[in-house]
Parts: sequence; C-alpha cells; structure tokens
Amino acid sequence: MFSIIQAAGWPIWPLIASSVLALALVIERFISLKTQRIAPPKLLDEVLAVARYAVPAPDVVSKLEQNSVLGEVLASGLRALNLNPRCSEDELRAVMESAGRLAAHKLERYLSALATIASAAPLMGLFGTVVGMIEIFGSQTPSGATGGNPAQLAHGISVALYNTAFGLIVAIPSLIFWRYFRARVDEYLLTLELAAERLARHLNTLRK
Repeated sequence: MFSIIQAAGWPIWPLIASSVLALALVIERFISLKTQRIAPPKLLDEVLAVARYAVPAPDVVSKLEQNSVLGEVLASGLRALNLNPRCSEDELRAVMESAGRLAAHKLERYLSALATIASAAPLMGLFGTVVGMIEIFGSQTPSGATGGNPAQLAHGISVALYNTAFGLIVAIPSLIFWRYFRARVDEYLLTLELAAERLARHLNTLRK
C-alpha cells in the first residue's frame, strides 16, 4: 500500500484525507441514524396512551424529550400546553413545526460534507492526473524527441493513473452512502411530520 502511495505522488494525500473523513462520516451517520435514536416504532402510540385524558406532567415530558428525536418533537407540543393550556391550535402547531425544523437540521448533519467529498474526489483525482501529465511532458527532451528520462516518465504515468483511480474509489462509495442516508433522512422526516400531526389533532381534541 505504501508503495502505491509513493507511486501516486503527493497529490494522493488530499484524497487519502478525504477518504478517512468520508469513512468517519459514514460510521457516525450509521450510528446516529439508528431507528431507536430517531423514531422508535411504538413511541407515538405510547404517548397517545399516556395523554389519553390529560396532558402528561412536566417530568414525564422531560423523559419523553430525552427518548429520541421523535420524542423531542412530541414533547415540544406537550410542553407548550403545560406552559400555556390556552394556547391556540396555530400556536401549538408552530411550536411543533419549530421543533421539527431543529430535528431536520440534526438529521441532515454532515450529509453536505459527505456530498462535497463525493463531488470533489473526482476533481482531486483529475488534479493528480494533470500533475502526472505535466511530469510526463517534463520527462521529454527539450527538442521533443523521445528517449527522455524514463524514471520521470514512469513516475508521471503512475501519478496520473493512481490519482484518477483513487479519486473514483473515494467518490463512488461516498455518493452511494450519501444517497442512502439522504433517503433515510427523508423517510424519518415524513415519520416525524405524520406523528406530530397526529399528536396535534389529539391534543386539540383533548382540550375540547
């Protein structure tokens, strides 16, 4: 591996740094976007059961908030009623929408960085290719005849090919994982929106 890095030349180091960063982001997103951390399947039903006849006490709401991202969104509506039992339906929905926007920001964290790596890695590989081509032309004799420096010629070819290949090796998985996480986030956001809407309807019915 070290011999390949040597053959690829110095342009490979930004790509190696990008690959390490991309791997770290992928691992972090896999851990952070687990279903139990975002939207436990039975949480909404449990909240509706607890709030069937009255709004839960503040300590129960605090525990719900610490449960998951969905818990944070649902707890925002319950806390709004605890603080102001007479708040209007529009105010209640506005509070939950604000919590939903914060949740969306949390879910989308680092996805833009992963997308940037997926877009920039081929360009960095192309830059390495250009550097390799410059070395190839520099290996030729001033008169343009063949028979220049063979070592420099071989090194230029290595730089060009290795950087092009490594740029694609970094970009393709990064793009795949970015699309995968983007789809998961969109699914979670839809789940949060539907759950918040259902709880808002229940709370409005409860106050009547």
